[in-house]
Amino acid sequence: MALLFKILSRPEWGAFRQSGRFAGSAVDIRDGFIHFSYAHQLAETARRHFANQPDLVLFAVAREAVAHDLRDEVSRGGDLFPHLFAEVSFTDVLWMKPLQQDYQGFPILPAFEEA
Repeated sequence: MALLFKILSRPEWGAFRQSGRFAGSAVDIRDGFIHFSYAHQLAETARRHFANQPDLVLFAVAREAVAHDLRDEVSRGGDLFPHLFAEVSFTDVLWMKPLQQDYQGFPILPAFEEA
């Protein structure tokens, strides 16, 4: 199973959990889709976009759960990134893990297995 990953602030995660739906962060809403990353893209996404931001969480969704509204589109370095053109349902979340920061302020990604 291919996984999609998304980093959120703790307040964004709390709102998602409470409402059961996630339409995206401010950047996602501005761009018209929810930015996700595949496993091999996650470290660079965390480093580039979430450095020095405390109290973050990482969640995973199975690609198959949202495939009908998902497009792989060219982004950073010509790589194909998963962009979701729909809301995410909380029931599609496989797991969530809080993120810590290293001494330089970069998110430390937890160990996970991609089945």
